[in-house]
This record gives sequence, structure tokens and C-alpha cells, in this order.
Amino acid sequence: MRLRFLGRNSKSGDCPTLYATDRDTYLVQGWRIFANDLLIQLTIREGETAVEVPTELFEHLEKDGLASGEFRRLGDPLMVLTPGGTYVVQGQEVTDTEALAQMGIPDYETVVEVSRAAIAALLEEPRGADLQRGAQSAL
Repeated sequence: MRLRFLGRNSKSGDCPTLYATDRDTYLVQGWRIFANDLLIQLTIREGETAVEVPTELFEHLEKDGLASGEFRRLGDPLMVLTPGGTYVVQGQEVTDTEALAQMGIPDYETVVEVSRAAIAALLEEPRGADLQRGAQSAL
């Protein structure tokens, strides 16, 4: 898998980072989640994991041709917006040794792979079933 660095929001080398791949996916390097209040909100399937990243990390999507800005809704793979202003991103845990060798990953971080299409869909205005779901939750 080939990676293209999109960005990070810190000057230090080991921090949440966003990469585009040659498989039409993104690799999201972020903090491992140990907080039970976050973990109980997730259903993590076999082969998946979740990471926590600052919301600003996704500003780097514009370097890959996607609209920069705030996500219009939460959904797979962005599962939680925390009170501290971070996202919990869930996806396939990256185990590709060649890809991992291209990143500096400290013990307190890991990497998930998410589809470009899923991320792009969350940047669009909700419509159809999303609007109905939003209206029902407002009741």
C-alpha cells in the first residue's frame, strides 16, 4: 500500500496524522482509546479498532480534493464527537507492515483505515433518510 502524507496538527513527530492511500482510503493515525465512557459507545467488530483524533485533523482533506470544514453529521466511521473536541474514528485496524513502517507510531497510538467515500459522505449536507432521522431525534 502506498501512502501520501496529508497532514498533522502538531509540530511534534508522533501525533494524530492523516494519510491518503492508493486504495481510495484514508489511514487515520490516532490515540488508542482506553476511556470506558468512549468504549461503551462503540461496537467494535473483529479486525477493527478505534482511535481518537482532534477534529482539526480533517482540515487536511482538502489536500486530497475533498471539501475542508466541519462534518455535517456523524456516522460510520466517525462514531463520537467528544466533549473535548475530538472525534472517535472506527475502522479496520492497519496491520500492513510496509504501510506501518512508513509511519512513526508510538505505543499509545494505532492506525485505522477508512474509505474515502464514507468520509466524503459525512461532509455532505444530510438528505432523505438522514433528514428524517434528524427530525425524529429532535422530537
